[in-house]
Amino acid sequence: MNQKKAIFFAIAVLGLVTVLLLPNPESLPIAGQRALAVLTFAVILWVSQAVTYQVSAVMIIVLISFLIGMSPTLDDTSVLYGTKDALSMAVKGFSSPAVALVAGALFLAQAMEMTGLHKRIALFVMSKVGTKTSNLIIGTIIVSFILALFVPSATARAGTLVPILLGIVAAFGLKKESRLSALLMITAVQSISIWNIGIKTGAAQNMVALGFIDSEFGIDVTWGEWFLYAAPWSIVMSIILYFVMTHLIKAEDTSKMSNHEIKNKLAELGKISTLEWRLIIISLSLLALWATEGVLHPFDSTTVTILAVAIMLLPKYGIYTWEEVQKKIPWGTLVVFATGISLGTVLLSTEGATWLSTNTFELMGVTGMSIVGIVAVLGIFNILIHLGFASATSLASALIPIVIALVVSMEPTSFNGPGLVIVMQFVISFGFLLPISAPQNMLAYGTNTFTSHELLKSGIPLTVIGYGLIVLFSATYWQWINLL
Repeated sequence: MNQKKAIFFAIAVLGLVTVLLLPNPESLPIAGQRALAVLTFAVILWVSQAVTYQVSAVMIIVLISFLIGMSPTLDDTSVLYGTKDALSMAVKGFSSPAVALVAGALFLAQAMEMTGLHKRIALFVMSKVGTKTSNLIIGTIIVSFILALFVPSATARAGTLVPILLGIVAAFGLKKESRLSALLMITAVQSISIWNIGIKTGAAQNMVALGFIDSEFGIDVTWGEWFLYAAPWSIVMSIILYFVMTHLIKAEDTSKMSNHEIKNKLAELGKISTLEWRLIIISLSLLALWATEGVLHPFDSTTVTILAVAIMLLPKYGIYTWEEVQKKIPWGTLVVFATGISLGTVLLSTEGATWLSTNTFELMGVTGMSIVGIVAVLGIFNILIHLGFASATSLASALIPIVIALVVSMEPTSFNGPGLVIVMQFVISFGFLLPISAPQNMLAYGTNTFTSHELLKSGIPLTVIGYGLIVLFSATYWQWINLL
């Protein structure tokens, strides 16, 4: 651990101890105060990255086990939770269907990578759109959308797109530092963020929010419902992204260049293999089942995704063996994801989130506002706090329980409370401004094809317009379809 990280870790510990030693308000249970202390510790670690997210997850589990375990229960203050029950609370997230869905989707993403189908899709689209700069922008956005349907990781989608885009730039005889490189790279990461919102299975942070919503309200938002809510926003934002990027960066003229090289790259992949055909059938079937959940069949997204994994693991007729794929799955990501859900659940069950939301949002005057006003204020708060988070999953783990607590404290309401939580989850996926705002931004930024200033120049209008659309949709479309 370097000196900077050691300092931030010490600050995290100091924050934990400070909250623990503060006078306990009568309206806040002791367990709730200790849960807030753990949240303070976690947020500082997440923002500063003093330790890896995986290490922070282990520390959070330990802190919950001991601090909540030695706290009086809410029902009977003469009885302690005990470390055994507290540990059960600390690992409760591991049993969440949301975690199982993310795990299943990661297996699907690995199948795409191991068969090379994701590259084939990307190159095929690029070969069809043509070589004009504006067409390449459209192609990049289309590929981002298609990959979002099947690849649940924004980082994985960026990992697919980045080398392909660099190859296209090289095929035009341009250097990596060219204006075309910057244009396509920034378009790729911004469109990935946009479709993180449009597709339920497009990003892990969506699963965090849905896990909390299911736990607190008993509501399962289907893939099709999420698409109905969010896809129109993402479609409008994709069109806006096109105009922002065509005006932001004036790239080299590629209109007279042949796309022969792109087609050559596609030809180098050869004919579609048997494994790819199997994966195409599985993926399209899975997409159809996701989209028709609750309409044509009663099977939930998680169950059908796990079924797809089982089929891909079939001997002889599957895609890969367990030995081949298990080495490629980022198990640490699942640990972080599950721990984030556990921390949020603890904040809700100990009433720590309720106390924090009541006091924070009352000071902001939120509770007396209309639903559009609430969305407007919470949206700005959400965007500003995101500046300190490199992980939208961590931000969702910290913020969504507080929003849920606000909704519960305001019941009965004139609006749909769970819908407000979903809208705030949309804003959590805003990663438009800085390289550190999203993992896909950092991955693309590492290619040295664009500057942070260029990303910011594209991110400011996208954030402002995206926020404006969130407010506009809250006043119109989302009320018309009963989301709010």
